[in-house]
Amino acid sequence: MPATPDASGPKVFPPDLPCTSILESIADGVFTVDLDWNITFFNHSAEQITSISSQQAVGHKCWEIFHSSLCDGSCALDHCLANNTIISNKSIFIVRPDGERVPISISAAPLYTQTGELIGGVETFRDLSALQLMRQEMEQAYTFEDIVGKSQVLKKVFRILPQVAQSPSSVLLTGESGTGKELFARAIHNLSSRRDKPFVVVNCGALPEQLLESELFGYKAGAFTDAKKDKPGRFHLAHTGTLFLDEIGELPLSLQVKLLRVLQDRQVEPLGALRPEAVDVRFIAATNRDLDQDVRNGAFRQDLFYRLNVVQLNLPALRERTEDLPLLVNHFIRRFNLMQNKNIAGISEDALRVLMRYSFPGNVRELENIIEYAFILCPEGFIQIEHLPEFLHPHSETQTTTPRTLEEIKCRAVLQALERNQGKKMATCRELDISKDTLRRMLERCTPSGAK
Repeated sequence: MPATPDASGPKVFPPDLPCTSILESIADGVFTVDLDWNITFFNHSAEQITSISSQQAVGHKCWEIFHSSLCDGSCALDHCLANNTIISNKSIFIVRPDGERVPISISAAPLYTQTGELIGGVETFRDLSALQLMRQEMEQAYTFEDIVGKSQVLKKVFRILPQVAQSPSSVLLTGESGTGKELFARAIHNLSSRRDKPFVVVNCGALPEQLLESELFGYKAGAFTDAKKDKPGRFHLAHTGTLFLDEIGELPLSLQVKLLRVLQDRQVEPLGALRPEAVDVRFIAATNRDLDQDVRNGAFRQDLFYRLNVVQLNLPALRERTEDLPLLVNHFIRRFNLMQNKNIAGISEDALRVLMRYSFPGNVRELENIIEYAFILCPEGFIQIEHLPEFLHPHSETQTTTPRTLEEIKCRAVLQALERNQGKKMATCRELDISKDTLRRMLERCTPSGAK
């Protein structure tokens, strides 16, 4: 039978639990429960992390002491006892008596006597407060004009962005859909001398040709039926500021000619106008298409391409900067906490591991949507695997988590080591005992585009 607490004496341990003196000396919190969920052992580190003494804890139900994010029916110990299994490194939080929420990482297992009799469960937990604070400081250090990242490919863009912003030249942003082209366009505007002037966005692929022309150039009263008064176009609205032409590759050829004239002459002729009107606009265009190929195919004017392509910034796909993913996840968690008035503490290590293995064809926009989906299912605490979309679950047909080849095993080891070292490549190299060039080549092979 499990030991019963003795409030007047020292801590009471399960009679078959060995090495209690060792458990008292380790840095991790350790506690055990009997089959009725009464705490039977509570070590010194558990006292420090929870701010609850052993005398207060022993003999009480575990949920009365911890008030954790799993005490609402997702108890880790309950799962271990019911399934005779072990849980490792699950991120949750507990609530101290003063109301402070403490992020911890827990591991749990059933507890047996030497004769094999189940007598309860044991759980160890580690305080993640310092680690979380360090991550927050790192995220602040790696944020540039609301763009989050510390990868080398992104740093290359960061280094030239201020000089590009101060230049009056046109900028062409290229990259896959969802890489944050509008965010970079806003950063260029905010870093320029036009930062206090308008920033106007036009999605060239969202409007039909006739409507797009009037939106861009505007019209005069009487230019057509129902044109009762003058309507300024986006060029006029962006006067002295910046005009961002998103999806420029979708612009019809007829409007490409008119846009070229605006770029050359800095004049706009609204529909129904008798004379052109001068405008002072900085142009930033963006596309996820291969405009070089479109020029060769005759789908995009070469002269317009050269006018727009004075400075080209190619934005990397998310799979090319995997080390930025933990920073982006925490960035979106903070944003949705503010937007939805919630208090999600973070993402669990196993859920983050699932995201680190995913290729993200939709890039940062897809990651943002995944975190928003998780906010719907996660009431509080840490986002777990079960809060992620179904296609990301380990047993989903579209998501394989068990490596099947030697190459996949190597990739998994590299990505996990990179995650453990918070994206620091040199620390990852030291842990794996490989060179930086070897790590770079392995990361290239671990992406879907580079997999053999």
